Amino acid sequence: MSNNIRKPQTLKGFRDFLPNEARKRAYVISVFKNIFESFGFEPLETPALEYQSLLLGKYGEEADKLVYTFDDKGGRAVALRYDQTVPTARVLAQYQMQLGLPFKRYQIQPVWRADKPQKGRYREFLQCDPDIFGSSSSLADTEIIVVSSQILQQLGFKKFQILVNDRSILFAIMNRSQIPENEQLSVIQTLDKLDKKSKTEVIEELKKKRLSEDKIQMIFTAIDEANPSDNLEKIIKYALALGVTKETIIFRPYLARGLDYYTDSIFELLIEGYDVGSVGGGGRYNKLIKQISGVSIPAVGIAFGFDRIVEAIDQFSLWPKDMQQTTVLITIFNQELIYQSIKVAQELRKENIALELYPDESTKLDKQLKYADRKGFQYAIIIGPEENDQNKIKLKNMTTGKQETLSVDEVIKRLYENQSK
Repeated sequence: MSNNIRKPQTLKGFRDFLPNEARKRAYVISVFKNIFESFGFEPLETPALEYQSLLLGKYGEEADKLVYTFDDKGGRAVALRYDQTVPTARVLAQYQMQLGLPFKRYQIQPVWRADKPQKGRYREFLQCDPDIFGSSSSLADTEIIVVSSQILQQLGFKKFQILVNDRSILFAIMNRSQIPENEQLSVIQTLDKLDKKSKTEVIEELKKKRLSEDKIQMIFTAIDEANPSDNLEKIIKYALALGVTKETIIFRPYLARGLDYYTDSIFELLIEGYDVGSVGGGGRYNKLIKQISGVSIPAVGIAFGFDRIVEAIDQFSLWPKDMQQTTVLITIFNQELIYQSIKVAQELRKENIALELYPDESTKLDKQLKYADRKGFQYAIIIGPEENDQNKIKLKNMTTGKQETLSVDEVIKRLYENQSK
C-alpha cells in the first residue's frame, strides 16, 4: 500500500451515522417536525455558507472565535453557519414582504463550530429551532416553552426542567452591584456557569476579572433576592395555563445564555439524570434583525441540542420498539421461483406494507434468513416449490421461529394486525 494513502477516517468532531443510528435520528426528527407543525410552524432551510459580515459580531467575542471562516475561490469572505437564528434574521430582512408577519418557522439543519470535541459536543451537529417573528407578546415566548415541553414529553422524558430568566433581571443585578456597563456582559457570562461550576470556582473567575470581594458579595446577594420580572411572571402563568407543570418551569436569576443578541426572556432545557449539559436554549432577540437590516422585527425562539437529546434517549433506553419501518423480508427460494417472490412483493407493496426483497437470487435461503435476523426483520416470507404448487406462501416469525403456510390475503391481514398492535 502506498504511504500516500491515508487510512479512512472521519475528521475530529465529525461523525458518520450508520443505519441503526441514522434511523434513531430520523425518528427524533419526525417527532420534532410533527409537533412543530401541529403548532403552526412552517419549514425553512438556509444555505450552509453565509457572508462573514453577516455572522461575525452577532454572537459575542468568544463565540465568534468558533465560527469557521475562510475565503472562497472567488475571494469572498464566507463562513459556515454557526446557528440558525442569524441566517433566519437575514431571511426575514430579505423576504419580509413575501413571508408576512407574524411568521412562525422551524428549521432542522446542521451547524458548524470550531469547538473542542468532547462528549455531547461536536464540530458539526444538528440544530432544531422553532422561532416566532413579528410578535412582542409574552404569549409568543410562552408558546416556545410549551413546544419544548411537549417535545421532551413525546420523546419519553419524565423529568426535565425548563429554566427561565429575563435579561433585564441580570442587568438590574449588575447595576445594583455597581458593575460598569462595559464589564457587565463579561460578568454575566461568568455567572451563567453557576449550573456547571461550583460557586467557589465562579467567584475565582470573577476575581480574575478584577472584581472586588465587596462587589462579588453584592452580586450574589442580588441573585438571592431576585424575583421574576412582570414579563416573566406573565410567561410563567401562561405556560401553566397551557399545561406546563409547576415543577417543570423554574426561575433561575443567573441564567444568561452565552449569546449577546438576547434582549429579554431566556430559556434553557435540562433533562434530569443527563449530566452532559443542557439540551436546548433560547430566548427573545428583538434587536437582531434591525442590526442586520435596519428593519425592526421582534423575535423569540429556541435551539434544541439534537445530538444531546439522542444521547439522552440512548441513556434512558426510550427508543420505541417499532422504530424500524420495514419488518418483512421476502426471500428468493431459487432462480426458478424468482418471479413468484417478485409478484408477492408487488402485491404487498400495493397494500402499503413496507418490505425488502432480498437483492440477490443466487444466495442460499439459510443465508437470507440470517440476513433477516441480523437486520431485525420481524417476518420472512418463503415461497418454495411446495408453497408455489398450493398458491400459498410461508410466513416465518423471526422472533419465535413459528412458520405458517397462508394465502397472500391472509398474510396481508396478519401483517396489518401486527402493525396495529
